[in-house]
Amino acid sequence: MLVGKGDPLFIIPGGPGGNHYSYRCFDSLASNNTIVYFDAFGRGKSDTAKDVREYTLARDIEDLEGLRVALHFDKINILGHSYGGVVAQGYAVKYPQNVKHLILANTFHSYVMWQENDDNSNHEIKENYPEVWDTLMVLREHGYISSDEICQEIYGRVPYGFLYAYNPDNFRVHSSKPYPNPMNTKLYYQMVGKDGDFIVGSDIGSFDYRKQLKNLTMPVLIYGGRYDHVAVPSQMIKFKEYCPQAKFVMFEHSGHNPQVEEPQKDFKLIEDFLNK
Repeated sequence: MLVGKGDPLFIIPGGPGGNHYSYRCFDSLASNNTIVYFDAFGRGKSDTAKDVREYTLARDIEDLEGLRVALHFDKINILGHSYGGVVAQGYAVKYPQNVKHLILANTFHSYVMWQENDDNSNHEIKENYPEVWDTLMVLREHGYISSDEICQEIYGRVPYGFLYAYNPDNFRVHSSKPYPNPMNTKLYYQMVGKDGDFIVGSDIGSFDYRKQLKNLTMPVLIYGGRYDHVAVPSQMIKFKEYCPQAKFVMFEHSGHNPQVEEPQKDFKLIEDFLNK
């Protein structure tokens, strides 16, 4: 979907399994940019694979390049949020000549950080939702793993806002799921591994940009949320070391989605960055 006019800004939503919440709030950037929302294969409004093995990080990166070519854009600006930032980093590393500005929002630099996401999320659930945790542990003792439907249902008992929000009330109006693939669980566990809520595997268990980020020559903006229990601040700030040339910002009143919780500050930051 294209919105607005001006330099192309590709928005790559988070979630290897789908779009968790609406990203249409980025439409406010359309006054000076052509916004392109990239729903990768199996997510959002894109088609679903017949074989889950078709879902890979490499394919997401190549599909982004294919979309750039199909739209006849020379250089593009990219904003990747959460898993979308993993795709954005991979694209910038492989096709740096095609990237004008790179924005990485609440994302992950490596499988190490994603594992920390799992560990921290599980710790928070164990401490704050012990009834959910105890039920999961009983199942795991009997051989059940993350990708089993019953485990997914139990994990779903933890409210989204608990792990992802500074103020859960900010997400009550964003709870609708207008897309054909709001959460593709088959894709998710193909990407993170069959027991990916505890031990990351597959593509997410092997990606690592830490050595390559310092070589990026395009302007880079990286930001996170102080109350993000997923892309945790203790790992986010390490981007300062791995990508020292980047501008780094921490949103003090946001969790995983500053575009929802501090939109005015977020969009001004993005506009100012793109105008430089």
